[in-house]
Amino acid sequence: MDITHAFSSDNIKFILEGFLVTLEVAFISIVLSFVLGSVVGTLRYTKLPVVSQVLGVLVELIRNLPLLLIIFFARFALPDIGIKLGPMNAAIVALTLFEGAMISEIVRSGLASIHKGQIEAARSSGLSYTQTLWHIVLPQGLRRMVPPLVSQFISLLKDTSLAIVISLPELMHHSKIVIGQSYSYTIPVLAMAACLYFVVNYLLSLAARRMETKFA
Repeated sequence: MDITHAFSSDNIKFILEGFLVTLEVAFISIVLSFVLGSVVGTLRYTKLPVVSQVLGVLVELIRNLPLLLIIFFARFALPDIGIKLGPMNAAIVALTLFEGAMISEIVRSGLASIHKGQIEAARSSGLSYTQTLWHIVLPQGLRRMVPPLVSQFISLLKDTSLAIVISLPELMHHSKIVIGQSYSYTIPVLAMAACLYFVVNYLLSLAARRMETKFA
């Protein structure tokens, strides 16, 4: 194990550059998947004829496919139908679709957990279905969604490492290149990568706990 040379300034800079790509892909995917999951989950909750059923089939299909397969599809299959995506865009598309499907279930379950009595009371007081959904159901549902949503975001951040298979220059890709210089770098480089993942995920967990306390 060669810690001194493994953590040379050039190697550390190179690894951190990969980590910045990881954070960029994760951040964009989190935002997009949250928007997509919220829309799909809300539409499924409303049980619109046909729309809800079609979305349900799509969500179940995506949720039961390996994320790695979706990444490969976005990078190598879409060009066959004229959609060419670079490694970063392919990773973002794949992560957004997969995590969006997962988040849609969290949103749908969170909204469904609100007692029907509150909905009936709101409707009887003169609020429309849309107003009831926006002012009564969504605010309470979002509070209950915080823990599972943060857990899903943490999983998304870790799942970015799968994009190494399409040569996305993220943390694990750069770590692998550094390790390729000498196998004596393996433990220190992987330990550094683990620490970087841990710090970000731990901060997300702390943020989730504060949000839970705030909205309790």
